[in-house]
Amino acid sequence: MKLFFINILIFSISTIIVAQNIDDQKEYADSLFIAEKYFDAITEYKRLLYFDKTNSFNYEVNLRIARSYKAGAKYGDAIKFYSMAKNNCKTDSNIITTELEIVRVNILRKTIPEALKSLDAIESSYAGEIDSSIINYWRGWAHIMADDWDLASIEFAKIKSDHPLKKISDEVESEKYSVAFAKISSFIIPGSGQVYTGNYLSGIMSLGWNVLWGYLTINAFMTERAVEGILIGGLLWTRFYKGNFQNAEKFAIEKNKEISNKAYEYLAKKYIGEKP
Repeated sequence: MKLFFINILIFSISTIIVAQNIDDQKEYADSLFIAEKYFDAITEYKRLLYFDKTNSFNYEVNLRIARSYKAGAKYGDAIKFYSMAKNNCKTDSNIITTELEIVRVNILRKTIPEALKSLDAIESSYAGEIDSSIINYWRGWAHIMADDWDLASIEFAKIKSDHPLKKISDEVESEKYSVAFAKISSFIIPGSGQVYTGNYLSGIMSLGWNVLWGYLTINAFMTERAVEGILIGGLLWTRFYKGNFQNAEKFAIEKNKEISNKAYEYLAKKYIGEKP
């Protein structure tokens, strides 16, 4: 009987010591996380999970490991640990929080269809528990990262007609060039698409070359030099004419990328609202 009580006492003391060690380990890992020493924090949090046989901290620790990976741009690992955190959620509120974190990682890594699909699922499953403006907000960000500023504007307008991100989206969309117009206009008048996108020298040169080779082709046929006309028209004029509207399309796409990148830079450095 004496031995039984001694064993109980030893077990109780060892349990208290282990629990204290686990608490100390968590406190240490948390301090690293708060200090933004994310990869050190990951190591200590994983050590904590290994020794915590009660699984008391599974949700919180997996969430912080995921956030640490996200901070280091290790997005695949972040989603893996967010999913592990989700499996240990005890409330709908925790599930929603974790699902939205996964959405934000998918927005950052530009897996936009997955982000939008997840938002639809959250909206459908937790309609009475989540503000629709939160869903609209992250949908808007998803469209921004997909370079679809028009759809982004629509989502932000659902939150507020003068939402700052709606204004930014509208400005970007209005500054962008029409790729179709640049191509079609150059198809009709060589060089006009380049001029439209601000590439004046390229536009003038394109017009000049097309006029020259067009004149030489027509002149060859009019002076009964058919073979020469076919060679000039088929090889040179066709080449410059085709290259003309292809360049116009390329210039419009490049200009639009510059406009979008400028907006992304502003959002990253100056926008003070919540970001993915």
